Amino acid sequence: MDSVRPAVEPEQPYPNADDTRLRRTLGFRELVVFGMLFMAPMAPVGIFGVLDAKSHGAVATVYLVATVAMAFTALSYAWMLRVVPQAGSVYAYARAGLGSGAGFAAGWMAMLDYLLIPAVAYVFSGIALHSLVPSVDQWIWTAIAVVVTTALNLSGVRMAAQVGTVVLLFELVVLVVFVAAATEALVTGSPHRPLGSPFTGVGGFSLGAVMSAVSVAVLSFLGFDAIASFAEEHAGPSAKVGKAVLFCLALAGVLFIAQSYLAALLEPDSPQYLAANPGAQGSAFYDTVESAIGHWLHPLVAVSKAIGAAFAALAGQAAAGRLVFAMARDGRLPRPLGKVDPRSGVPRAALLVTATITLIAAVWSASRSDGLDQLTSVVNVGALTAFFLLHASVIAWYVLRNDSRRWVVHLVLPLLGAAVIVWVLVAATHTAQIVGAVWLAVGLGVLFTERARARGRSASRQR
Repeated sequence: MDSVRPAVEPEQPYPNADDTRLRRTLGFRELVVFGMLFMAPMAPVGIFGVLDAKSHGAVATVYLVATVAMAFTALSYAWMLRVVPQAGSVYAYARAGLGSGAGFAAGWMAMLDYLLIPAVAYVFSGIALHSLVPSVDQWIWTAIAVVVTTALNLSGVRMAAQVGTVVLLFELVVLVVFVAAATEALVTGSPHRPLGSPFTGVGGFSLGAVMSAVSVAVLSFLGFDAIASFAEEHAGPSAKVGKAVLFCLALAGVLFIAQSYLAALLEPDSPQYLAANPGAQGSAFYDTVESAIGHWLHPLVAVSKAIGAAFAALAGQAAAGRLVFAMARDGRLPRPLGKVDPRSGVPRAALLVTATITLIAAVWSASRSDGLDQLTSVVNVGALTAFFLLHASVIAWYVLRNDSRRWVVHLVLPLLGAAVIVWVLVAATHTAQIVGAVWLAVGLGVLFTERARARGRSASRQR
């Protein structure tokens, strides 16, 4: 056993512990449900064409490498969960390993994505529902999705998990139907590409092309980290939360590889054609379903994506609320946001604030022709920055501040994980990098202002 210190206590005593204590009502299954909802079992559907074009057809290898790359981050989460089983996720871990300033920075950057990723998911839901019922405007469907899922989150974490379980099972059933139909199409017909091409590529394997696609594919996995936000609401030992994080990542990797492999074999267009025609990339998966399986599956996939996207946003919104709650409870954000509703047991005020911000961003995006492009261009940079600080926290906690017998493992693997994160951040769009830098600058301004006020209050008391 590593001789590391046990779970850390909150940065400062909480006033009215009953008002700031989350209820331990979740089991391992509910944690997995929230994690898989946020990632979405059929996440590759929207970006399959992009990955196929970038990787020269080696899309299954792309998801295999992406799964391994994100495993470093999942391990860092599992390690920090053992010593900091608190709500707030990466905020709490960076605060414990690197100090309160770094903790605030990690929480602030993660907050950017926990607010924007659900907004993107709500817009996807609005688009899918509008395609099914065109008489209702897209922004109205988007707003309806926000209101319904927010009401579920406010009703209590158990209720949200129960409804989310039903939705997740529906998504998995649709995925199974696709796998069965695709397999039948391959058996009764013939694949458009060689059987090994989803791993080796079309026309030869290119490591550079695969790695370029991996920088996009890793974004499909963002969401498994939300599980850590429910650490205080898990009824069992904190190690189980870490196992849920790792389990969700492994399960998602298997699902992503399987469906991208089958879709690549059935894809009637070549990767070169998709690369030369970017407009065809977004609908590549749906076009493949239509041509190889039949129109009957298209609406089923669309309904699954519509409902699944809304509940991915539900899980993201719940995680965002708990992040804001944890930071407010520690006095890093307004104290009223750090309260738990006595009836539902959820951070009601924090959830309402995050839901309002997400609603504004989602409806704005849904009502503009370029809104989705604008929104998707800036998501994920916050979470990736927070992941970098997470890896640094593991090194600081296990290697620098504790006598860990596994210090080599706790040094090398986080360094590899941090290298992956830096590489993906460098590959991000300039818009995302600029927005991330501005958001960080605003957060540092908030932090310095809060510290100046704290010093002023301390000086006043001493007089």
